[in-house]
Amino acid sequence: MSKTIAINAGSSSLKWQLYQMPEEIVIAKGIVERIGLADSIFTIKYGVGQKFEEIQDIPSHELAVQKLLEELINLKIIASFDEITGVGHRVVAGGESFKNSVLITDEVLEKIEDLAELAPLHNPANAAGIRAFKKILPEITSVAVFDTAFHATIPPVNYLYGLPKAYYQDFKIRKYGAHGTSHYYVSREAAEVLGKPLDETKLITAHIGNGGSITAIRHGRSIDTSMGFTPLAGVLMGTRSGDIDASILPFLMEKLGLTDINDAIDILNRKSGLLGLSGISSDMRDIIEARKAGNPDAELAFDVFINRIQKYIGQYFAVLNGADAIVFTAGIGENSTWVRSAIIKGLSWFGVAIDESKNVVGAQGDISAANSKVKVLVIPTDEELVIARDVEKIKNRS
Repeated sequence: MSKTIAINAGSSSLKWQLYQMPEEIVIAKGIVERIGLADSIFTIKYGVGQKFEEIQDIPSHELAVQKLLEELINLKIIASFDEITGVGHRVVAGGESFKNSVLITDEVLEKIEDLAELAPLHNPANAAGIRAFKKILPEITSVAVFDTAFHATIPPVNYLYGLPKAYYQDFKIRKYGAHGTSHYYVSREAAEVLGKPLDETKLITAHIGNGGSITAIRHGRSIDTSMGFTPLAGVLMGTRSGDIDASILPFLMEKLGLTDINDAIDILNRKSGLLGLSGISSDMRDIIEARKAGNPDAELAFDVFINRIQKYIGQYFAVLNGADAIVFTAGIGENSTWVRSAIIKGLSWFGVAIDESKNVVGAQGDISAANSKVKVLVIPTDEELVIARDVEKIKNRS
């Protein structure tokens, strides 16, 4: 039986699932957390309740991929690499070049690397993962599934910046967004939970992890999203600043004696966000623990994080002219009761309320209070399944 592996590389994580296809049966799945940080966590779940976990420093996505493939053999999840006939890679930035998933050729891989200027924390990691798989499994069908593809439906009124239009025409400077595969998946699941046809729904989806984005979805189509030209824009994130006044960059360069703009951008991408404000960590779990212990910097970082998400959700109530539901997903959105509660408490004017007895660890589905005018949903994302399905489609065309 053929097996497909779906690879979902985030800025500091690598999630994956191994499927028996076309039955869509999950054979094994896992995650590498805290990539690039001390004490990375490598986890594989397989068989009947079996689990392998190891804590070690994993400094790069390429090494994470290599270790993953080695452990699939070591744990006898597969007997040989020949069993894997397809691999799908989440790629963050496709720009205007890729509006659908594609078979990865040398030219496609080169273009993915060229598009790293739109996703400097992600596309290089995505490309490294692709190269690692191609080195070990050169003959299998390799497919790129782009985060930006779902956002191809955003209208010009929302994707254009207030710059001379020639900059869009000549250089394609516009909002591209990210996390599109996740927003696509949870919007379809949300329609099922709401019991409404997808083409009658208005949703605000909140993908909140180490990276975060908020999306306004009307009738199943993305019409606006918080990330912009690159995934640096939007809400405050683990190490990313989110939206700032562009004039800060030359001011900061002068004050710090920087001569290379990339050094300033690196501060915004890698040293800001929760990490920069708290001085503790980019991981929300660490921030919450420090907050509980009374650390004022952790308290402030948490509050700014919540504030920025609330502002975007408020904007999208206006963009959509109301919404049927707010949908929480991804690592923090799915797992942090503290974050969900804090966000919704600040949106009570819109008639949104959580039933705190439902807002528990492991909650799924509707966690709204009975009198909430807008539903609050927790839907675990499954980008890997979307990726595996796209691999299957392209394999069948080949």
